[in-house]
Amino acid sequence: MIDQNQLAKEQSSSTEVTEDKQEAVKTNVPTGPQPKWYVIHIQTGYEQRVKHALEQRVKSLGVEDKIFDVVIPTREIVVVKKGKKSKATEKVFPGYVLIRMILNDDSWLVVRTTEGVTGFVGAGLKPTPISEKEVEAIMKFVQQEQPKFKAKFSVGEAVKITEGPFADFLGTIEAIDEERGKVKVLVSIFDRETPVELDFLQVAKL
Repeated sequence: MIDQNQLAKEQSSSTEVTEDKQEAVKTNVPTGPQPKWYVIHIQTGYEQRVKHALEQRVKSLGVEDKIFDVVIPTREIVVVKKGKKSKATEKVFPGYVLIRMILNDDSWLVVRTTEGVTGFVGAGLKPTPISEKEVEAIMKFVQQEQPKFKAKFSVGEAVKITEGPFADFLGTIEAIDEERGKVKVLVSIFDRETPVELDFLQVAKL
């Protein structure tokens, strides 16, 4: 025979456990506004100064729970200058800084009144957060391992070859490969235009 009282107790106990689990799940769900990424416009050339000033103000004004990250998107490039290659850091969006924050009157005021900040990017007077997809794309671009060459040439430009078998030949740039620091130059050989791949160091502007 099934003990009805015992069965009722087991069912009640099972229900309590289920409710406890549900309650535990609920308590793990983030509550309140979540931080989002915004873009602020600043005076070009003052990006690093504004970043430092903003981070100092966040600490001194005690708004670390509202403003979390201030990022200047940069990437490593290889610059060819006077026949030599050197690495340099280039700002991806000069005049703009990314900031991850919970937007309210206090955090807005801290950012907006920081010297060098001219405003938030957004529709009208209201700052508009950028999407996670945009943030992810920017971060991936910034974190590329292979440094890019900074091309000083443009497609269709006439150049002079300075090194190699075709030194002193004139040609026209057909394509630029910034990943590898190469250019494809159309050189006239036997009255025919022949594409020749060259290093950035092997060509010069006319």
